[in-house]
Amino acid sequence: MTLTIPPKTREKSNWQLQEAKAMFSEVVKAAAVNPQIITVYGKETAVLISIEEYKRLAGPKLTLYEFIQTSPLRDMSMELPPRLPEKDREVNL
Repeated sequence: MTLTIPPKTREKSNWQLQEAKAMFSEVVKAAAVNPQIITVYGKETAVLISIEEYKRLAGPKLTLYEFIQTSPLRDMSMELPPRLPEKDREVNL
């Protein structure tokens, strides 16, 4: 499916809420190409993104172990400085 984005909205990526409501189909079509920011009283409030971007961002969450295993830095070696001897401390019970 090919979406045709009107030339008027092709470059636009910021919308006032009332404008976005009036031109919702154009905002949705433009979101297929670039995220569309919606403002309320001049304050950035929401963003409309493509379904592909949403799926990428909301994709499966990795456990810490899986994240480390898939990290490009997994095989990096790192030398830590030796630990300083700690003095015993008193604990009042």
